[in-house]
Amino acid sequence: MFVPPDALDAVRDALFAAGAGRIGDYERCSWYGEGTATFLGGDTTDPTAGEKGREERVHELRLETAFPEERQHDVVSALRNAHPYEEPAFDIYPLL
Repeated sequence: MFVPPDALDAVRDALFAAGAGRIGDYERCSWYGEGTATFLGGDTTDPTAGEKGREERVHELRLETAFPEERQHDVVSALRNAHPYEEPAFDIYPLL
């Protein structure tokens, strides 16, 4: 998922409270790195950063963590509730 730097801790806390971030006997496991996101909001959008109708470039962090499959609904709900963006971008990959 991609988060603005000032929302990193709140999103991580919400994900961990929902069951993400446990690997063996370790808790609150995650990884993040920096990058630049681009987007252009349409007429019906209300972007957290920038303006609709204009292509924006914003500094973001890519945040990754793991969670058990049975926690997916809770983790995605926690992400959507804690994330400041109208449409948070995230991917889910099964670990085999």
